[in-house]
Amino acid sequence: MRRFLLYVHTGRRAALRAMLNVLEELRLRNVRGVVVDDQVDEILSLPENMAPPKLLTFLTNGAVDVLDAVSAADAVELGIVLGGDGTILRALEAVRAADLPVHGVNLGHVGFLAESEVEDLSITVSRLLDGDYEVEERSTLEITVLDAQDQLIERHWALNEASLEKADRKKMINVAIEIDGRPVSSFGADGVLLSTPTGSTAYAFSAGGPVIWPEVDAMMLIPLAAHALFARPLVLGRSSEAAVEMTLDNRDDAILILDGRRSADITAGMRIEARLSAQSVKLARLAPTPFADRLVEKFQLPVVGWRGRDPRTR
Repeated sequence: MRRFLLYVHTGRRAALRAMLNVLEELRLRNVRGVVVDDQVDEILSLPENMAPPKLLTFLTNGAVDVLDAVSAADAVELGIVLGGDGTILRALEAVRAADLPVHGVNLGHVGFLAESEVEDLSITVSRLLDGDYEVEERSTLEITVLDAQDQLIERHWALNEASLEKADRKKMINVAIEIDGRPVSSFGADGVLLSTPTGSTAYAFSAGGPVIWPEVDAMMLIPLAAHALFARPLVLGRSSEAAVEMTLDNRDDAILILDGRRSADITAGMRIEARLSAQSVKLARLAPTPFADRLVEKFQLPVVGWRGRDPRTR
């Protein structure tokens, strides 16, 4: 039997109702729904009347497979995520090791990672079940954290960004920037942001970085409120490696935040190395919408006066 993974924003009634609709659609098509056990626990612990009673029945009577994240990702052919970009990021954390494509149904706000809207849910599920989609790969960051003696402390990954930020909001941190093994600059700042093209429309966009098309194989380094004459964003290719060092004169700690979800404490002398990872994440796309159109739609950009022609009419 075919199996589809469902991952949902458990704190939204609309997402839980959508989850029930998808499970019913899967059952009609003789496709088994799979849900991560942690998510089932969250839904079952919600206040009364938060989740539809029929959904609770689905989750407790054996109508779906309830598995741990690793087993769930290995057991299915596709993931459907119901929520905003934050929910999609959580889902990708769960399935990345299995190299599983996911499709995002937007119940959030801007939703650059999500493609479909909940109003079109039935059509979306039908097309996904029919295999009527394309897989788009997105670059990720590989992050290595070293101590003052260059000993490995931990490794991380990020789809959007890795952000080194001051822990004390009243202070700056002092950093030294290295590119491809060579020193480039040093300055005091609120922090330093390392971003993928996917993240260029997220934190990096707010920090003054350029918007980079998703297919560009690059990463960005963006100083955050740097007290320096040269503090421009840098765009690096796949062969490059960036490093950010917390210089030894720092008296205050910093924090490394990955995709706004995971974090690690950084102290004086520690070093963060970043490169583009060999392992991407996969998004299932229903339509090859030009990225320029997505920018206009999501940011509601004015295009008054445009006199070009739609390429589909040429």
